[in-house]
Amino acid sequence: MKEALDAKIAYACKVLRLSGLARQYPAIAREAREQNQDAELFLLACLEEEISIRQVNKRNRLLQGAKFPAKKTLDSFRFEEVPGLSRQKVMKLADCEYIRHKENIVCIGKPGTGKTHISCSLGILAILEGFSVRFISTMALLQELQLSQKEYQLHKVLKKWDKIDLVICDELGYIPMGEEGKLLFQFISQRYERNSLILTTNLEFSQWNEVFNDPTLTSALLDRLTHHCHILVFDADSYRFKESMKKNH
Repeated sequence: MKEALDAKIAYACKVLRLSGLARQYPAIAREAREQNQDAELFLLACLEEEISIRQVNKRNRLLQGAKFPAKKTLDSFRFEEVPGLSRQKVMKLADCEYIRHKENIVCIGKPGTGKTHISCSLGILAILEGFSVRFISTMALLQELQLSQKEYQLHKVLKKWDKIDLVICDELGYIPMGEEGKLLFQFISQRYERNSLILTTNLEFSQWNEVFNDPTLTSALLDRLTHHCHILVFDADSYRFKESMKKNH
């Protein structure tokens, strides 16, 4: 009798796509019998277990899909090494309100000062809040946009990116752009007031024309990017370099 009942429950879970409950049902049922729970409490326990498992699975999918170069946390960031960076300001961004308000973050500073670390940390916190996140280097993004343009798929690709709540675009400024600068402008314009962007750069805003080589485009891009924006300045020497020097002494 019990085997037949278990088989029916397993089948029902499969039809309803309750895979988490299918795995946890025996333990929940055993605990309910031991505690003499009524039917409503047992049902609630089943439903809460399924919700919990789905949330964990979603979080894992989002983490995998984000393609972070490394999993970093704010707790592991050494703020004392970057005295110009406001710890209070960074911690305020950890609540992800900037994503809910469709705002951007620009991290400006020399290479090795922790811009990518902070960006990834904020990205992971966003995933924990249920937001979709994607990390990509500026060069890789431009290559993807250029290829999609050649294949007449640019609109489709931009639409795909538009579904992501937070895009982290890393390392703007290392390579000058030509016509592809217009593609980045289009990408940022499409996200304006619709989704959030974290952008890291080694250049001050006054130097961006050196990358885009087009004053009008640069001005228009900065206008959209910084309209609803939090600026984080990483005013310090590279602590990656300092760490490597310590290891060699």
